[in-house]
Amino acid sequence: MVKSIEAKGDTIEAAVENALQLLGLDRDDVSVEVLKNPKSGFLGIGKEPAIVRVSYSTSPGERAKSFLEGLLIRFGTPAEVRMTEDTETNTISMELSGEKMGAVIGRRGDTLDAIQYLTNIVANRDEDERWRVVVDTENYRAKRENSLESLAEKTAQKVIKYRKSVALEPMNPHERRIIHSALQGNEAVTTYSIGSEPNRKVVVALAGSEGQQQRSGGSGTAGGGKPRRRRRRSGPKKEYAPGQSASAEE
Repeated sequence: MVKSIEAKGDTIEAAVENALQLLGLDRDDVSVEVLKNPKSGFLGIGKEPAIVRVSYSTSPGERAKSFLEGLLIRFGTPAEVRMTEDTETNTISMELSGEKMGAVIGRRGDTLDAIQYLTNIVANRDEDERWRVVVDTENYRAKRENSLESLAEKTAQKVIKYRKSVALEPMNPHERRIIHSALQGNEAVTTYSIGSEPNRKVVVALAGSEGQQQRSGGSGTAGGGKPRRRRRRSGPKKEYAPGQSASAEE
């Protein structure tokens, strides 16, 4: 994405230098268009500055980093942002370090996920190809993944032992995929999701159990649904002789 700014100076070079200082870029990183040449005037009368347009290109990672740094300052949680771009996988990794990273992470990573979502939008603005942005701090995401995998294994053992389905706490799509993946090779159990966002959750059930029938629905409960009502028999009602009961008829 190409951006540009206009700058003034007593000379063309002075105008370009003013623009570079504002951008924090080097001369080789920009292209310059002279919009107006300077005029010296007569005895200072009619003097006019040079005006230049300095253009520069920004990568998705640079836009994401600039946005993220500004966002964290506004949150009152300034942090150092280390950014790496992988052009083969179109992945941008943003590692944060600072004093108030607990506030940036939030409860179960909710705040960190929200920040990552917004940064993804900024990075992909006007891009033809989709870039994936991952925002992390204090290795939180790896720790959370290990914790979810451990939770999945413990839940599967509980389901097998008590032969009863277990619904986990609501999770975002990425965390639900971790649970599904962790138990994919366990033939004794199966997993499916129920509910609607943001309260959608994973259910761990015995393989082949009735609860699997509710995978595609969001309103069911694990391990079965509402009990079926017994159908009444149709046909004429029998009459019994005085003193004869229904049990005597059977």
